Amino acid sequence: MKISKAIIPVAGWGTRRLPITKIIEKSMLPVGNRPLVDYSVQELIAAGVKDIYMIVSNVEPCQVRAFYRDNLALNLYLHERGKEDKLEKAKTLPDDVRIHYIAQDPSAKYGTAVPVAMAVEEYDINEPVLVFMGDDFVWNPGGKTSTEALLEAVKDPSESALFAIDHPYEALLNGGALTIKDEKVVKITEKPTPEQVTGLTSISKYILSPDLLQEIVKYVKNNDFGPTDQEYMITDPFATYIEKGGVMRVARTDGEYLDGGTVEGWVHANNVVCGF
Repeated sequence: MKISKAIIPVAGWGTRRLPITKIIEKSMLPVGNRPLVDYSVQELIAAGVKDIYMIVSNVEPCQVRAFYRDNLALNLYLHERGKEDKLEKAKTLPDDVRIHYIAQDPSAKYGTAVPVAMAVEEYDINEPVLVFMGDDFVWNPGGKTSTEALLEAVKDPSESALFAIDHPYEALLNGGALTIKDEKVVKITEKPTPEQVTGLTSISKYILSPDLLQEIVKYVKNNDFGPTDQEYMITDPFATYIEKGGVMRVARTDGEYLDGGTVEGWVHANNVVCGF
């Protein structure tokens, strides 16, 4: 199946990575010579995605925006100094790919369902989309990417899918323990304790069908959690979708899940990507 649209949430304060996230957005923390989020962006582009909807913080300046637009002063400098061979590296987005930015107030509704609902409503998305969070990726040079695995898993536009891995400790902080049957999700236990995890763990990479997108929008609209109540977790509408008979398939590869949300995970990601 071909999918041309993707949603990537990159707003939020990145409080687990303070104090560095006072001045560097979490998704822009470097892994090797690229920011975290760019591993997902380039993977999605390679799979045929042409429109990317990024939910960014409304706090300026926005480093994600700066990274993906042309730097005219830098380009001029490279021309003047005879360094035209560097221009390709300075161009971070192909001409046929568009990033649409949606500003989210970090002090408003909080949780993984909120940015997805915002993108769906603002751009009236009514087709299957890929959804990747902006602070992790799957490293599998020369092998099947997480995007390719998701696209292969979905048999019909009415189906959804999530990406799953064996459960390394770092995945427990951000993922959900899966109960599956016939390679379809039956239940997700969000942010499980190590004792609750006995099989595959979901991570934040999905294909979401139009029906599931609408469940996410309804979930965010119909609930009014306070700032100290629960988060608007995207897995809550997943459960409703599955209960109503929606199909959520499981995708996987033999790649390694890398996460920049913790110092330990970020250092490990750099060691893996740089070959240390």
